[in-house]
Amino acid sequence: MRYLPISLLFLIWACASYPERNNFQSMETSGGSITNPYFSNPKKDYVYKADINLYKKNFSGILILKKLGVQHHRVVFTTELGNTIFDFSFRDGDFRVNHILSEMNKKMVINLLKKDFRTLVTENPSVLNRFASEDRFIFETEMAKWKNYYYTIDRKLEKIVQTKNGKKKVSFIFSSVDAEVAKNIQILHHNIKLSIRLKAI
Repeated sequence: MRYLPISLLFLIWACASYPERNNFQSMETSGGSITNPYFSNPKKDYVYKADINLYKKNFSGILILKKLGVQHHRVVFTTELGNTIFDFSFRDGDFRVNHILSEMNKKMVINLLKKDFRTLVTENPSVLNRFASEDRFIFETEMAKWKNYYYTIDRKLEKIVQTKNGKKKVSFIFSSVDAEVAKNIQILHHNIKLSIRLKAI
């Protein structure tokens, strides 16, 4: 019987939402949107030195993200010699693989990359709830049944945490922000061996 309270506490913790696990304070407001400005300028080519580590394989090269229209982005990853590793299009909620290297041409890998880059280029997701934590405001959104939490500090987007069943699955970390360009971006998966590191050129 003495183990029952511990078991109940563990069960409650296991069922807790991400805000509950992190002691967020609800702001009791909802609606509106949060802005991710980092790939929103159609006049700019966003060019990064990129390293993608997928399990035991490493892919290095140049990543170019381009906004072509409203809800329309192109994401191209090439070697430094110009050979295409992958080329994706996101348009009006649709996703298209224009080209992908045979080593990456697996459904699971494509779905992971699709989810990661869709999160990066989504500019104005609808807000479900708002929270505060220390000096940060956090906005809860939802994309394809995954909850995303947008952390802002001084009105700048600092981080996106993607969760499922209340648990952190992926972190998108933006740093060295200058004129609405994040010069350093990290995408870190916490349950599989996948990481993406981008450094602006």
